Amino acid sequence: MSSSLNVINVGLSTFANSVEVAGGNAVDVEWRPPADGDIAAGKALANMVNSQTINQANQIAFDKYLNARPILESIGRAGDVLPGMGERTILHSGPPIDWQDVCGPVHGALIGAVLFEGWAADENGAKALLKSNEVTIDPCHHHNAVGPMAGITSPSMPVWVVTNSTDGNKAYSNLNEGLGKVLRFGANSPDVIERLKWMQTTLANVINAALSANDAIDIKTIMAQALYMGDEVHNRNAAATGLLLKQLVPSALRSGLPTDDIATAIEFIASNDHFFLNVSMAACKAMLDAAHGVPNSTMVTAMGRNGVEFGIRVSGCGDQWFTTPAPVVDGLYFPGYSIADAAPDLGDSAITETAGLGGFAMAASPAIVQFVGGTPADAIARSKEMVPITLGRNNALTIPALNFSGTPAGIDIRKVVDTGIQPIINTGIAHKEAGIGQIGAGITRAPLACFTKALLFLSENLTA
Repeated sequence: MSSSLNVINVGLSTFANSVEVAGGNAVDVEWRPPADGDIAAGKALANMVNSQTINQANQIAFDKYLNARPILESIGRAGDVLPGMGERTILHSGPPIDWQDVCGPVHGALIGAVLFEGWAADENGAKALLKSNEVTIDPCHHHNAVGPMAGITSPSMPVWVVTNSTDGNKAYSNLNEGLGKVLRFGANSPDVIERLKWMQTTLANVINAALSANDAIDIKTIMAQALYMGDEVHNRNAAATGLLLKQLVPSALRSGLPTDDIATAIEFIASNDHFFLNVSMAACKAMLDAAHGVPNSTMVTAMGRNGVEFGIRVSGCGDQWFTTPAPVVDGLYFPGYSIADAAPDLGDSAITETAGLGGFAMAASPAIVQFVGGTPADAIARSKEMVPITLGRNNALTIPALNFSGTPAGIDIRKVVDTGIQPIINTGIAHKEAGIGQIGAGITRAPLACFTKALLFLSENLTA
């Protein structure tokens, strides 16, 4: 008497294929060893995965993140408000990098910042100054700041000042320039510099007047409302920008500033659906900085890209960066462009994913798939996929499509290495040459190697 063969196959799919060819039934389970088979990382993981010391540290860090209340305070001059920023310092996105190693968009943007500051009269003079090392090039994250794409912030630029009212820590981000030829994609032509000068004066003055006459603007509340309205507050900020503008306009109109200045400022914000992005980034930075520096914690507190390297920071690892080459995004490209034209992944905006938004909250934003690819069902699946690698959910930021469950948040390096599930990021794609601008958008993943390196470092530096 014969019976059918039913097999559950774990590992190589060819084994399951052989069973099916022989007439049996096989269910193939996707599996790969932790840390892609790295023996040292596997041993470190085994010692850390159920550690009560780490679990307790993670609970402290995660609670600090959850309890953070980012409040939009004011607009400040970067050189005056950013801690440790000298008057000859320019900040960039992602982990540290030297001037001679930067990618095309960052190269062009650094030159633009020198021209904006008036430190050089032309591009050649700017290059010579940067090459001379008379200007310090530093990551935004080293000064409690974040910046999209190239992330360039120079001393005279206006920045958002966000305060975590729970713990008092502050975070900062530059102002969003809009789309097209902009500094964050490496453009540095006279019209780009002129726009930056207008933002430094007129736009900053109008916003500051509105903020000073307004009650505290709770950014987390705006983000929560925006999730209900179809944003994921990384690549889609249409609702959040409208909600912010709704709070700013009445106070701006009563400020007594020239009517033309108020009108041009409102028109600029209203025409730029991405305007809230930089506010969102600063808020996420404030929330995550509250969780940073907890000894033994494996919670990720930053993910950033400088167009050459992708890097992460971890709560229990101090100011150490864990880096690997930045991936080139295979996404949806605008007509006339392809992956061959793309710069490697770039920007600090993955701070939103680190905080449980962006790609982690795609289930709230089905329309985003028209920009980054996929279907609404894919957006829901991607949010669900992040649950196994996070410490919990943020129930202040809920997703209607997931029965109002909170966004998965608190990336745990142990869980990433154990499962092999890489954090998802939806991102814009910059042209590899300075000044051409955005050429597409897509989905990418944080490289596993960053998390493996962090795990090994922390395993050797755990404290009692």
